[in-house]
Amino acid sequence: MTDTDGLSRREFGKAAVAAGGAAALSACVERLDPADPIPSGDGAAAHPTGQHEWNEFLRTDDAGNHRLPRHHVFLYCSVSGGGTPGTAARESVAGAFDALDEAFAWGPEGLFHSVGYSPAYFDRYDGSLPDSVDLPHPEPLAPFETPTFDEQDLLVHLASDRPDAVLAAEEALTGERDRANGVAVPSALAGAATVDSRRTGFMEVGKPHAEGDDLSGVPQPNPIPEESPLFMGFVAGLRANQATESYVTLPEGPFAGGTTKVVSNWRQRLNDWYGEQGDEERVTEMFSPGHTARGLVEGVGENLGDDSGVDAFIDDVVADAEEYGRVGHAQKAARANRDEDGNVRLLRRHVESTDDDAASLHFPALQRGITAFEEVRRAMNGTDATAATPAVRQRVNNGILEYIFVRRRGYFLIPPRDLRALPRPVGGAGG
Repeated sequence: MTDTDGLSRREFGKAAVAAGGAAALSACVERLDPADPIPSGDGAAAHPTGQHEWNEFLRTDDAGNHRLPRHHVFLYCSVSGGGTPGTAARESVAGAFDALDEAFAWGPEGLFHSVGYSPAYFDRYDGSLPDSVDLPHPEPLAPFETPTFDEQDLLVHLASDRPDAVLAAEEALTGERDRANGVAVPSALAGAATVDSRRTGFMEVGKPHAEGDDLSGVPQPNPIPEESPLFMGFVAGLRANQATESYVTLPEGPFAGGTTKVVSNWRQRLNDWYGEQGDEERVTEMFSPGHTARGLVEGVGENLGDDSGVDAFIDDVVADAEEYGRVGHAQKAARANRDEDGNVRLLRRHVESTDDDAASLHFPALQRGITAFEEVRRAMNGTDATAATPAVRQRVNNGILEYIFVRRRGYFLIPPRDLRALPRPVGGAGG
């Protein structure tokens, strides 16, 4: 179904979320079907303990892979004033998120929302985080990367299949409206924090191709497969290659039931990815040379089902470098993304973006401790492969490093729901 201006409802929704603001929300309300209201919530007590607990409520594909919500907004915020937050600020934050739990059902047809806190936020306090929380300040994880580190105090992540839900929640949180989905929002984040940066993302099959025309980083004519959910042309987030939510949940300490979250932003430059690499070369560099040799990937990889099969090739990185002069992104990362029992350590929920009119990627990763993420990211560098042969260099023939450029990265603690309002390092509320 299309609107009168020729945009499909989904195209319009993505454009509205990217634009943001009251006008975009009003346009959504006017254009979306009034007979399809956003389901309301039952309050914080009825929602999961973990703000990161989405899987039970997500859609799944035929292979059982979880499908992320279509629309995402990331609000990077700074707590107002210096020093530690006071009681009034805590009550403002608590009231805002409690109202969202009343206004929206927990799920993609309603709204997922979370708030996390950076190391810089906890630096406001005299005390330190407990040993059960692994949350260092971010640092470069490769000799060739120079990201800007997101050290704002807090990160709010909003996600829904409904653009009107994401926009209504954002407007309520920032104090632009005093109601969301018919529920009064008596306070807003604006009483405690200011938004420093607003970023948006999307996840939907076909959307990268639809957005690829005249987009910076994408060669023309647009080569992105219409069947792909990602600009790079392959499926991702297969269930067997993801950590479970229970695995990434903090098991003990004052923040038990929470998790840690890394959000990176990568700019993608895909002229050589599509212009110099054929289908087999892209499979090799995304997965492994073994995937190509055995013909494991068809098209965008839907035939893989719920498992990329990368575990069969994680011990072959150096040998593949010597034999093929290339190594795969997935096989490099997977070496560090398994614990001693073979469990996957990271739960990745990355989404595409056209912020700044460029092909990019927001990469949220959940894990018990930030060290796990850092180890996986360093494994992507493929240092042992570069030492094995001059054909594999720092960013050439070395997975997908030639095509992605990290621009920003931030680390956050995602407390359990009852501690999400400006917590102290020991786990209590601010004040």
